Amino acid sequence: MELSISILIARIAAVIYLSAAVGSILDRDQYRRVADDMFRSAALTYLMGFTAAIIGLLIVNYHNVWVGNWIVLITILGWLALMKGVLIIAVPKLIERVSRQLFGGKMLRYFPYVALCLGLLFGYFGFVH
Repeated sequence: MELSISILIARIAAVIYLSAAVGSILDRDQYRRVADDMFRSAALTYLMGFTAAIIGLLIVNYHNVWVGNWIVLITILGWLALMKGVLIIAVPKLIERVSRQLFGGKMLRYFPYVALCLGLLFGYFGFVH
């Protein structure tokens, strides 16, 4: 059971990361606008945090597996999503400042390649391995 959940989550993560990578490579301006707009709306910010927290909590609740192989990546992904969601809901202005520092300017150029690597990694474990 544990392995099938791991594979499912890896497949979902692969599709999301690869879609984001391809989209940001093909239309960099669109992703720059998304990054600029993320914290402009309080409702959108709350929804973003709420969604990340729910996804993270679901992964942590059903897949809190600390082992010495690739499956631990799913657990780490879940904990990071949960922490991200809680922080966005609890301290949105702080997260906005940190996000603008991390993803502003030059760092946004690296996003497609980081997303591509994560997508390929999760894709390998979800579809090939």
